[in-house]
Amino acid sequence: MTFNDDSRLSGGKVKRRGRTAAVGGGAVGLGAIVVFLVAQFTGFDLSGVLGGSDLTTIQQGGDTVDAAPECRTGRDANASVDCRMEGAAESLDAYWSAESARIGIDYTTPTFYLFDGSTGTGCGTASAATGPFYCPPDRALYVDTSFYDELQSRYGSSGGPLAQMYVVAHEWGHHVQQLQGTFADTDRSGTGAASGSVRVELQADCYAGAWVGNAATTKDADGRTFFEPITRSQIDDALSAASAVGDDSIQRRSTGSVDPDSFTHGSSEQRQRWFLQGFQRGATSCDTFSVPGSSL
Repeated sequence: MTFNDDSRLSGGKVKRRGRTAAVGGGAVGLGAIVVFLVAQFTGFDLSGVLGGSDLTTIQQGGDTVDAAPECRTGRDANASVDCRMEGAAESLDAYWSAESARIGIDYTTPTFYLFDGSTGTGCGTASAATGPFYCPPDRALYVDTSFYDELQSRYGSSGGPLAQMYVVAHEWGHHVQQLQGTFADTDRSGTGAASGSVRVELQADCYAGAWVGNAATTKDADGRTFFEPITRSQIDDALSAASAVGDDSIQRRSTGSVDPDSFTHGSSEQRQRWFLQGFQRGATSCDTFSVPGSSL
């Protein structure tokens, strides 16, 4: 999507964290990195994957600052990734503040951190290899924007602005699920095409689509819309990102075969279809838990 040049960004929604170094016997190894590469966009508590109890972290230059103090307009968001993250956050916050009553939640704004290299979280140490994720204990999104280059070069997405913002909207969807109690109520320990973990991820994709479907009408503090009307090519941009991180797509690239019994996020087709479900019908249509597995 393209921001309206004259839309106003209030600032302060996105923070930047300093780098965290891992020391001691529990440093993240190749096995954990592979897990993360296969499980992009996770809503899970990642501390178990990281071996968090054995990990000591030292914050280096660990101040938390406004990530984009110079971002003031939609024009800035069109020109800069950090400003685009700020603009997406402001639009998402406005959307979910209005939409929350329809899905029955008391909405609060998540914290949104950008980081470079690695940083400490309530879910363990995040590194560039983890990809973007939501940490439930922190109620926070963590994004190293270098992932967007990976999304294009490694995963085959078109990598455009809406592909980048789809990533943020998906993680914001996990925050909505946290507020709904979805994480607490869903058994996410299993795998498979109809598992609880897949249903959680597909709902977050649907929530991302719901925001995109409404984004061109979401307004800034001055009453201007944040975005210009969305185009078909921009929707295709988001769909390319959803496809690129499908379990089958990742498995095929990494192993040359597909094992649906090990799915944790859903196939490329499922992720695209549920994104479009939200885009066309809104957030109230995103119940992935009551449908039979064959309809996922």
